[in-house]
Amino acid sequence: MTIQDEIKQLKGKKQAVILAHYYTRPEVQEIADYTGDSFYLSKIATKLENPIIVYCGVAFMGESGSLLNPNKKILMPDEEADCPMAHMVIKEEIDNARKKYKDLAVVCYINSTAQVKSWCDVSVTSANAVQIVKNLPNENILFVPDKNLGRFVAAKVPEKNVMYSKGFCPIHEYMSLEEIQELKHLHPEAEILVHPECCEEVVNIADYVGSTSGIIEYVSKSKRNEWIIGTEIGILYELQKRNPGKQFYFPKTKPVCLDMKKITLEKILYALKEEKNQAFVETEISKSANQTLNKMLELAK
Repeated sequence: MTIQDEIKQLKGKKQAVILAHYYTRPEVQEIADYTGDSFYLSKIATKLENPIIVYCGVAFMGESGSLLNPNKKILMPDEEADCPMAHMVIKEEIDNARKKYKDLAVVCYINSTAQVKSWCDVSVTSANAVQIVKNLPNENILFVPDKNLGRFVAAKVPEKNVMYSKGFCPIHEYMSLEEIQELKHLHPEAEILVHPECCEEVVNIADYVGSTSGIIEYVSKSKRNEWIIGTEIGILYELQKRNPGKQFYFPKTKPVCLDMKKITLEKILYALKEEKNQAFVETEISKSANQTLNKMLELAK
């Protein structure tokens, strides 16, 4: 029996479901029942009746799954898989902004810890950030922790005063403009598609800027055959699955999230067998953190 067969057998026996982010390994996405970006996985988790959810992603995703599904067991295949950006928020910055702007809405990227979410008013993902900020009645917005997504939102919603903190995703922030320009020189017919977590100079040369799901949809609806992709390389599995025959080019310095790649089939099997590494959010912050997620689901409808 293969490890995939073992996982499927255990999954059926325990009525479990496997969710995987697009940045995980190809074999992890292949075994998953649902794959997607953070927003999709957040939505789908609330609609599942399975008592056990194996969340193939980093810590903040497990926390979000736990907050939105308090009566389900959320298992993390690797409890050390984390997101550096999720911790790049200082509470003092939020407190000072609230004192300065009485109508302030603090908007946190879903890529943040439950603790950070508990300090904020609403969560967003890269797929819905612009829509939600537009829908908020507040004129003054503090966006945390991602400065790049914050700047992108500010440009899309110029009628509001959107401020942003200094956090960033190391994978996207350090993507090389020169390497993308080199790809464009080699493949002049290819369009450049990048994630809004990228730095400003990379975003400025892109033909399309969007979330992982947005990039996948954009490619899938187009008749073009060549694409330069500026986001984590795990997206390649879904791009090729939906678009056989199309060519995808990534920067020479491969954009790899090592934390996402910590999740393996062996760890998924262990999580199912032992039911350990359960995602957990402390009671004193769970209510306020959960409110930011539910507000996101409400405003993103």
